[in-house]
Formats: sequence, C-alpha cells, structure tokens
Amino acid sequence: MQLTIAGEEIALLPERAIHWPAASTLLVADLHWGKAASFRAAGIPVPAGTTASDLARLDAALTRTEARRLLVLGDLLHARAARGTLALLHAWRARWPRLRCLLVRGNHDERSGDPPATLGFEAVDRLHEGPFVFQHHPGVSELGYTLAGHLHPGIKLLGRGDRLSLPCFWFGAQYGVLPAFGSFTGRTTPAVAPGDRVFVIGEDEVHEIPVAPEPSTGNCPRAGL
Repeated sequence: MQLTIAGEEIALLPERAIHWPAASTLLVADLHWGKAASFRAAGIPVPAGTTASDLARLDAALTRTEARRLLVLGDLLHARAARGTLALLHAWRARWPRLRCLLVRGNHDERSGDPPATLGFEAVDRLHEGPFVFQHHPGVSELGYTLAGHLHPGIKLLGRGDRLSLPCFWFGAQYGVLPAFGSFTGRTTPAVAPGDRVFVIGEDEVHEIPVAPEPSTGNCPRAGL
C-alpha cells in the first residue's frame, strides 16, 4: 500500500512495517523480543518460537525492500533477554552485517537497557529526520510529522456473527502509529477521529478501511467496514 505522508512516499507492508524508500529505511515498532521467554521463565506456559517467526518476517521485509537501515520505534526487547533469545538475535544479525540498525528507545527499553553492543544497534531517545520525527510515544511535535509505536493499534471488524481483530496502521493529521511488529503482543483500539486513515493488515495484504463517527454520540469515532 503506497501512501504520501508529509510529502514523502512510503509503503505500508503486510509484515507490519513501513518502507521509506528515499532513506532506504525499514521502520518497525514494538518488537518485544524475548517476551514469551520471560513469561516462560516466570512459570507461565506460553508457546515457544515467536521470536524466530518474527525474525523470519523481518528477513522477508528487508529482502523485499532492500533497505539499508532498520529503524525500531521503541521496545526492541521486552525485558533483559534470555540466553536463547540472544542467540537467535545474534544469528539474525550475522545474516545482515551491513544493515545499519537504530533504536529509538521505548518504555521497555528503559527497563531492559540498550541492546548488547554485539548486536550493533545505535540507541537514541528521539530522531528528527526529513519531515519526520521518530519516537516511541505518539504525540504532536513542532519539528515535523511524528511516527511512533507504543499503542499496538488494532481494529475489530464485525460481520454477520463474526468478529475479527487485525493489527493496523493509524495516521492522524499530525502523527501516525505503527502496529506492533511482535506477534506476542496485545492490541488496543485506536481513538480515531474523522479525517484519520486506518489500514488493516490481513494475511499478506494491507487494506484501507473507512472511518466514521459513532452514531450514538456523533463525535466519538470508530473504524469499521
């Protein structure tokens, strides 16, 4: 899905990422690597393999776009990574030795600390580049259009007796929010307003859905088909 934001052409990818061709950059948010492992370490039985599957999806996006830089908009690691998770991450990094990796710190990064130096990630609190401001928490910036994460936006689509929850991209007038890249994350319904644009991810496609005001109040927006 091609889109123009703040005068820049970007592509919304079904891998839950944004490609910014002019900067040869792939943007992702909220990977939460190691979250499932931390749950298992606490004695909570959750499926294994989520980090490996997420890394395979990241590989696919990087290969398809040929991006030279990966920009993570916060929450790279969910907690201090377990040894098994770090082994997977180092193996992934070895596959992309020339890829520049940059982390804009999020709230989980503050707790887990910056990634190990051996993973080769630069870490900053915020980045202003071109027409964009990259940060973890959504918000308005006088420096430019903000691209952020943190909220894990998702939309519930209602049909005749059916209900489906899908991750989505959400773009307002002054900032946009990426879906959580990590597959072991929750979702929240974005508080979209008239004029906002919402794009849901269904399998290997990205679709825009209309945004309409909530009939009960006339001013509480919702998204739906």
